[in-house]
Amino acid sequence: MKDTLGVLLAGGAGERLYPLTRDRAKPAVTFGGNYRIIDITLSNCINSDLRKVYILTQYKALSLNRHIREGWSSVVARELGEFIEILPPMKRVSDNWYLGTADAVYQNIYSIGSVEPKYVLVLSGDHIYKMNYQLMLDQHVATGADVTLATILIDPNESHRFGVMDIDRHGRITGFEEKPRVTSLRSPHNPEMAPGSMGVYLFNTDVLLPVLLKDAEDPDSSHDFGKDILPKILDQYRLYSFNFIDENKTEALYWRDVGTLEAFYEANMDLVSVSPVFNLYDKHWPIRTQQRQYPPAKFVFGEPGRTGTAIDSIVGPGCIISGGIVRKSVLSPDVRVNSYSEVDDSIIFAHVNIGRHCRIRNAIIDRDVHVPEGTLIGYDAVQDAKDYVVTETGITVVTRDYSLFENPVTVDYFTSE
Repeated sequence: MKDTLGVLLAGGAGERLYPLTRDRAKPAVTFGGNYRIIDITLSNCINSDLRKVYILTQYKALSLNRHIREGWSSVVARELGEFIEILPPMKRVSDNWYLGTADAVYQNIYSIGSVEPKYVLVLSGDHIYKMNYQLMLDQHVATGADVTLATILIDPNESHRFGVMDIDRHGRITGFEEKPRVTSLRSPHNPEMAPGSMGVYLFNTDVLLPVLLKDAEDPDSSHDFGKDILPKILDQYRLYSFNFIDENKTEALYWRDVGTLEAFYEANMDLVSVSPVFNLYDKHWPIRTQQRQYPPAKFVFGEPGRTGTAIDSIVGPGCIISGGIVRKSVLSPDVRVNSYSEVDDSIIFAHVNIGRHCRIRNAIIDRDVHVPEGTLIGYDAVQDAKDYVVTETGITVVTRDYSLFENPVTVDYFTSE
């Protein structure tokens, strides 16, 4: 890993996660109470001993930049040549902003060259999974591959969400389709499933750089790894598949793209069961983040009908469950649930105050929201659609606009994100 540079793509606009991405980059969205989405991939890097990482940002990156600076800069040793460094668009080799995933890497080609890595590992900042990249590198070297793609078996009916590969019995990739509506490609080891790309690409640097240069000169290219780069180089280079080895240690392999509100909600709900589908408490594979200083969580009042309780839930530091009930929910730091209120199957971001006699279910409440006394959320779909954002599956998303409009409060936007 000392010869490997990680390039983490964190510049997407995140339209499908709107309104959570209205004021922040998608990788900066809160996940699992204490974390940001990007923390999962960065933790994979550190746990894999990958300690040279560029993070390519673009849209609404202020809070993401601050989070990386305050929470991750001290994890690596600068004096040993290690770094976790943010690279914003600099238009150093182009007059455009990033046009695609490949173009984002191409526009930072001089920064990559300055490190002189033997290998470049391209990663995404919006996936939830646990993976040891060292194992992928070991296979890459052993097979003599020029490019290795991490793959996971998928239902062929889900092929429209993935790059799908044709792989021979030795693991070499002989065909590639980017998000086809229908595919006939199947795994050589499981004819019921198709090999899907996880968006993790390991390149020999001496292969990656000329490929990027050639793609940049192609006026017909969309400058994307999946759509353009990988299909074009199949006949020129040795591409291999690396079958995902899950460090999550559950029966089913766990990999989630949290690019939609539904996927984001479901991934958070995977955390709260007695035996969580995605385990944040595994000391073998710790998930790191920036930890602000808050007092311990507190649960108060024990009167009949007014008992501060949280069941099958994650409750962050600084939270006060003051005579309310929380069930199957994820609460970020500094949340207050006041007396006689009930919160079910919901995700509550930091600095939220839920007034008395509220009933909330199947909701995502953004940070700095004040929910007035007696509010119902998630019980009347018609009314919710008038006041908030409601997804097709019935998840209600409440943002700061609602709070500031209904109950004006002072919010310091320079520090609140």
